[in-house]
Amino acid sequence: MMTLSERQTTVPTPRYLQLLPPLYRDAIRRRDVSSSGRGMEPLQPGVEREGLTVHELRALMPRLSAAHAAELLPHLEAAMAEANITTPARRAAFLAQVAHESGELRFFEGVVSHLMDEEPEGLGNVHPEDPVRYKARGPLPITGRTNYRAASRALGIDLEREPARVAEAEVGFRVAAWYWYSRDLNRLADVGDFREITRRINGGYNGMARRAEYYRRAFEVLQESCGECSERGEG
Repeated sequence: MMTLSERQTTVPTPRYLQLLPPLYRDAIRRRDVSSSGRGMEPLQPGVEREGLTVHELRALMPRLSAAHAAELLPHLEAAMAEANITTPARRAAFLAQVAHESGELRFFEGVVSHLMDEEPEGLGNVHPEDPVRYKARGPLPITGRTNYRAASRALGIDLEREPARVAEAEVGFRVAAWYWYSRDLNRLADVGDFREITRRINGGYNGMARRAEYYRRAFEVLQESCGECSERGEG
C-alpha cells in the first residue's frame, strides 16, 4: 500500500485536540510534512521506533490478556506500517477506534441474531444468506458483500469467497488498516479531527465518550514511550 504524500499545512486547533497532552497537541499544530514523498515525518524526534510493546498495548487495552496481546501485536504493527499509520497522531486515533470497536481486541466477529426486514443501503448483498455470510468481522468491522469485495481487490485476498478470514488476526488487521487508509483517515488524524473519524467509521457518534477516552489514553501511552526513547538516546 502506498504511503501518503502531503504538503506542509497550517491548521487551526480542532476541539478534539483539547483531549490530548500538550506535547502532541502542539506538535500537530506545528507539524512539518516531508517533501520526500514518503508521507509525514515524526511529530517529535525519535517517535518512530520499533513499535508498541505488549505492556504498552495492554496499558491502552487493559482487558486484553498478555498472551493474546503478544499474539496479535506483530499483525497489528505490520498492518499499521502498511497503511502508513506511523505517527503518534495516526496511531492514537487508529488504536482508539480499534479498541472501542473490537472490545479491546477481544472480539473480531459480530453476532447475527436475526435478519433485518430492510438492510441499510450500500451493503451490496444479493442472496438471502449474504447478511450472515458477510456479517461484521475484524477489529474495525466491515459488513456487506460490497465491502468484502473492495477489501479483496485492495489486498489481493479473495474475501468475497472466504469472508471468515477477516476474523483472523493477520487478515483482520490488514482489512482494518485498508479501511482506515481508503477513507482518508490518516489526514483527519493529522489534524486531530477525531469526531469526523468516528462518523466515517460508525456512521454516527455511538460510544463517542468511550472512544475519546481511548484516544486520550493512547496519546498518554505513546507520549510516555517517546519520553523513554529520548532518555535512551533513540531516534
